[in-house]
Formats: sequence, structure tokens, C-alpha cells
Amino acid sequence: MLDKQRTSTSRSKWDDRIGRRLKLRDLHVLLTVAELGSMGKAAERLGVSQPLVSKAIADIEHAVGVRLLDRTLHGVETTHYGRVLLRSGLGAFDELRQCIKDITFLTDPMVGEVRVGCPEAVSAGLLSAVIDRFSRQFPRVGVNVTAADNMSREFRQLRDREVDFLLGRVSEPFREDDLIAEILYHDRMFIVAGRESEWGRRRRIKLSELSRAKWILPPSMFDSIYSDLFKPCGLPLPNISVRGYSTHQMINLLASGHFVSAMSGSMLRFNADRRSLKLLPIDAATQAWPVAMVTLKYRSINPIVQSFMQCVRDVAKPLAKRGKCPARRPSNA
Repeated sequence: MLDKQRTSTSRSKWDDRIGRRLKLRDLHVLLTVAELGSMGKAAERLGVSQPLVSKAIADIEHAVGVRLLDRTLHGVETTHYGRVLLRSGLGAFDELRQCIKDITFLTDPMVGEVRVGCPEAVSAGLLSAVIDRFSRQFPRVGVNVTAADNMSREFRQLRDREVDFLLGRVSEPFREDDLIAEILYHDRMFIVAGRESEWGRRRRIKLSELSRAKWILPPSMFDSIYSDLFKPCGLPLPNISVRGYSTHQMINLLASGHFVSAMSGSMLRFNADRRSLKLLPIDAATQAWPVAMVTLKYRSINPIVQSFMQCVRDVAKPLAKRGKCPARRPSNA
């Protein structure tokens, strides 16, 4: 009983110390100093004097009882304790922002902002279709799209609360303990050309014939094209005429009728008719990959973002069948 009283008293003193001495303003100052690596630069950004910044840091160090910053000749660096507090501080400010957004939504459910990160290929296909549908229902909601061409490297965007969720290819099984991946569908690769091109007008094509075609491919598809498509048939990698990184460039060049390329099923589904693209009768038996929405575990998601995520699910639903062809099943030629 005595131990419980001591624990309760200790917790009460701790809560009292934090509640009275750890101020959001001081935490904001610490975040700014850590970001800029300098008290002087932080003071300039915050529009206050440097002594006031120093006092705020001293007060917060006194409140938590440990040193949060190391002073160096080149400025300041966060200690291990400081990094732990900064992670929690980011979460606290993020929850407050989410709370304000929730209040704004309750005041006017048709206003808000959605921040999503995704690769360009997803942005040019699935996400564009989602935004088109969503903006008709919520015309006053802003959608901020951030590049995330390598999903595993862009998880930082979620952890730093720069985006509400990520949309794109993930590994399977998913092994990020602090994140949640909701798999929407499994995508795969298809061989595509312009509808009016030499290849688009043909009903039967042998894979060996495509060795003489002009290919345009992003660097990420070189290995897959060779190992999954040409190598099993004993064929060399075809000549890559254009090594392009831009999805929109690839679509435009395909529509010109002079090139052949590989394209994900989801991107083909949302661009084939509009951009006069045609799925070629080549069975590209490539390995399927999961496409998911990734969110930060335990982070609250405001209602307008939830509505956007539901729109993503609705638009992606026709693609949910594993390996489903976006147009028709290619004949084996």
C-alpha cells in the first residue's frame, strides 16, 4: 500500500512539473532550433531575441531534467534525449493540427486539405482518377500531392507528418512496425504501344519481333523486362531507344506511334482510351506487386482525409483481383 502511495505521489509530482513547466511555446522553440541547428537562426525565424530562445531551451531542459542540446562550434545538435522528445513533440503538434482540422470539418464538412505522397506512375493513373472523382464531391478541399518515387525511402514523410498517407507499391510481407499498409490490389506489367502504331494494328505478335522495336523504359523496369520477359525465352534485352524517367513523357511518346514500352495495369487502365494506347498481344508473365495505402499507426486521421481514402478504395476496387488485365487478356502468340 505504501509503495502504491509513493508511486502515486511521484506520478503526481511528475505530472505537476510537466503540466506547469513544459510549455508548447518552448517545445516549438526547441523544434525550430533542432531544425536549423542554431539558436540565432531560430530566433530570426521566430522573430524573437536569442536570449529568449536560450531561456526557452533552458526551461524545457529544467522541466525534463536532462540536457537536450549539445553546444558546438558550429551551432547546436540534439542529444539522444532531445531526439526522443522531438519525436513526441512532432506527434503532439501533429495531433493538435489534426484536432483543428476536425473542428474545421465540423464547422464546414466541405472544406479541408488532403496530403498524399505517391510515385509518378500512380499519380498519372489511379490517383488522377481519384482526384477527379473526389473533387466533384468536395470542390473546396485542396489536394497536395508529393513525389514518393521510392516508397520504402519515403516512409520518412509519414513519420515526419508531412503527408497524411502514402499510396504506391510496398513489399510483401510488410515489415514496418509503426506503419499500417492497406493493400488495395496487386498490379503487374503489360506491353503497350500506340493504337495506330505498327504494333498496335497487329493482332498477333511474337516476342522475338519486339527486339527490333524502339523501346522507351524507365530505369526501374530494365531488370524486370529482361529477367521476367526476354531471358526466359532465350532472347536478349531489346534496344532501349529512350531511357526516360518521366511517366508523362513515356505516355506522350507511346501515343506518337513510334515506341513500345511496359506499363503497369493500373496506369494502362486509366490512360489507354484517353491517350490512344493499346495492350499488345504479348503475355508478359511478370511477377505481380502489391499497391497499398500506408498510414502512420496510432495517428488520428481527420474526416476529410478518411473520405479521400474511401474514394481511393472505390476507384481501385475494379483492380482488386490479383493480376487482372486492365483491358483484355493477351493471346499467346
